Amino acid sequence: MADPRPIQFGNGRELLDVLIRAGLIAVLVMSCFEIFKPFLSLMLWAVILAITLFPLNQRLAGWFGNRPGWSAVLLVIVGLACLIGPLSLLGTSVADSVRLGIQGFEDQVIEIPAPPLSVSDWPIIGAPLYKIWAHASGDLSWALSQVAPHLKGVSKTLLTQLAGIGSGILVFVLALIVGGVIMAKGESGHRTGVAIATRISGPQRGPQLAALCTATIRAVAQGVVGIAFIQMLLVGIGLVVMGVPAAGVLALLVLLLGITQLPILLITLPVVIYVFAHDGVGVSTIIFAIWTILAGLSDNVLKPLLLGRGVAVPMPVVLIGALGGMLTNGIIGLFIGPVLLAVGYELFMSWVAQPLVEDNPQPLAGQDHR
Repeated sequence: MADPRPIQFGNGRELLDVLIRAGLIAVLVMSCFEIFKPFLSLMLWAVILAITLFPLNQRLAGWFGNRPGWSAVLLVIVGLACLIGPLSLLGTSVADSVRLGIQGFEDQVIEIPAPPLSVSDWPIIGAPLYKIWAHASGDLSWALSQVAPHLKGVSKTLLTQLAGIGSGILVFVLALIVGGVIMAKGESGHRTGVAIATRISGPQRGPQLAALCTATIRAVAQGVVGIAFIQMLLVGIGLVVMGVPAAGVLALLVLLLGITQLPILLITLPVVIYVFAHDGVGVSTIIFAIWTILAGLSDNVLKPLLLGRGVAVPMPVVLIGALGGMLTNGIIGLFIGPVLLAVGYELFMSWVAQPLVEDNPQPLAGQDHR
């Protein structure tokens, strides 16, 4: 009988080699991740923008003689020209609101302006609204000053995240430029993505998973985040032009309501009432009211245009992604979070719905089945 010890030694040596290789690969992966980590949000946002805008880029490429590079340059230039101005206005408004908010929490001084006397003359709701408003302006500051020390940590964390909107705008600009480069090489990027998915999940499931990820990113980015972003810009521009206090913060609340598919009227209607109460009825206030209400209802027109009605991701998943993304990555996480969590949810549900392989043993070679 042969001594089995040399075989055991050989197996142990092979196992040691495998462990050393796995350890070296793990060290290399962690080192690469640490180097790439500062650019992770930028690249994720760039890939999301590239995947979302790629069909439009392909259509425009036909106008340039099938040159996707020129169409990508045009998309980037038009996007920057249309977004830099409004985003700068909203960013400045958010920065001012955050500065005043942090100062108010530190000094424990929160003031609500007294209502104009004309509010009490409004029909039906004038008298009770004036009474509630006057009571809040007189007593709510004391009540909030008592609660402020307990909420200071949470509020300052949230305000600090909002204060990063300037860097978020810069990341968005850079991501749009990088996304244009990715779109210019869209075909090769698509083949690479399919190859990676095939390597991970096999030749049968790989292309399906790649198509599922692409469809989910476009559905959520266009039908949910994109529409909410457009509504935020439309409403925010009106708020800034009209000089509404905390216009940038209100615009971000519009973005959150749009992402969670809640009515924007929850924000726009009280703001319109406040503007009429503060500035009175005039041409400017009437135009502002019409603009704000129509901007809040614009999703009814944008959803069919951007194919947003086909989104199958539950809204709680999108909401958790938006809030969690904002708390972890600031303003840019508000856009990346819902898309990434939706992709993860769809992949998980696709894995759950995948039928199990039945236990049908294959016959041995040469076995008689008569």
